[in-house]
Amino acid sequence: MSPRGTPAEDDDGTGHRVRCHLDALLAERGMTLVQLSELAGVTVVNLSVLKNDRARAVRFSTLTAVCDALGCQPGDLITVERAPGVAEAHDHGRGAVGA
Repeated sequence: MSPRGTPAEDDDGTGHRVRCHLDALLAERGMTLVQLSELAGVTVVNLSVLKNDRARAVRFSTLTAVCDALGCQPGDLITVERAPGVAEAHDHGRGAVGA
């Protein structure tokens, strides 16, 4: 949120800095969206929206199914980019922000 309580927009005007790394995770595993769709029980269309950073929301059930199929954690799949001009924050011993 910006100081005025409105969502802070990133450079592309989406209103968020959440990034999905599905393409990289698929490439690392030599897997296609169709294969992931079959394993996770999520439609190719929904996975494509997620992969291309067009998703506005992700159900926990979808996140769980995708992570189970890929053998990863949510933090491997989705990250939040640091806001422009914001210094790296300390997160009380849980590792560096963005790591």
